[in-house]
Amino acid sequence: MAGYDHAQVVRVMRVRLGVYSMPFSESLAGRIRDALARKKNIEERKMFGCICFLLHGNALVGVWKDRLIARLGPDEGEAALRESHVRAFDITGRPMRNWVAVESEGVEDDDQLGDWIDRAIKFVKTLPRKTDRSRP
Repeated sequence: MAGYDHAQVVRVMRVRLGVYSMPFSESLAGRIRDALARKKNIEERKMFGCICFLLHGNALVGVWKDRLIARLGPDEGEAALRESHVRAFDITGRPMRNWVAVESEGVEDDDQLGDWIDRAIKFVKTLPRKTDRSRP
């Protein structure tokens, strides 16, 4: 893992191995579950030390600490970074490409949350579906 110091490597490996888990907002996770309840092909999984929701096997949205994380794609992601309460999703010192983190003020009401989820669905629907055999 060139470019990382020892502490960063340890942190990344703990996250990847599931040894290191950060508490996340169960309240926000519950709101996401409610918003996705009528959607098909959604599953929930712990990833990156947080809770993620997947569409057709592809990560869609999740909760990191008290923030919504959303996978928006390159164009939408760049535009979203100019919005209030949004920053790059970065847990290792290097932002995750195509992901943004929305602070709690940016998802205070269900309409705001629904908008972020819809934006993520728009991008993730363009990705190839993952089958059980194609998942890592």
